Amino acid sequence: MFQPSQSDVRRFFCAAHAKQRDGRPLDAMEAIAVRWTAEHPEYHAELADEAAALAAVYSVEDGRTNPFLHLSMHLSIHEQVAIDQPTGIRQAVELLAARRNSLHAAHHEVMECLGEMIWASQRSGLPPDGNAYIDAVRRRATR
Repeated sequence: MFQPSQSDVRRFFCAAHAKQRDGRPLDAMEAIAVRWTAEHPEYHAELADEAAALAAVYSVEDGRTNPFLHLSMHLSIHEQVAIDQPTGIRQAVELLAARRNSLHAAHHEVMECLGEMIWASQRSGLPPDGNAYIDAVRRRATR
């Protein structure tokens, strides 16, 4: 299984942003990444400075959102939907996106559900509950 380090993730997003900015060709994963970085212009300055990105610390106490975690979650959700894993996530996300009239807004809500699933798994010591995750997304889609 591919397990990139924090530095690997930050370098990937910074490199993809630089390629897009410079008009250079992107590979498939970079193209997906820049789709989501385009939705977040507030992160562009951080993406433009790889050295600063590698050194940055994002703590809850500072009140700063970690752009690399946020963008990574967009990628994770995008991939989950693409392969419908866990089964049913594609339909749940599509329903939520239709309800919110925005895939981007839907992703942000799905991130909350994904975070809750991961937190519950870590707290209980049990594997992530994909069904609970999908149910949480569906509940949001029906509100």
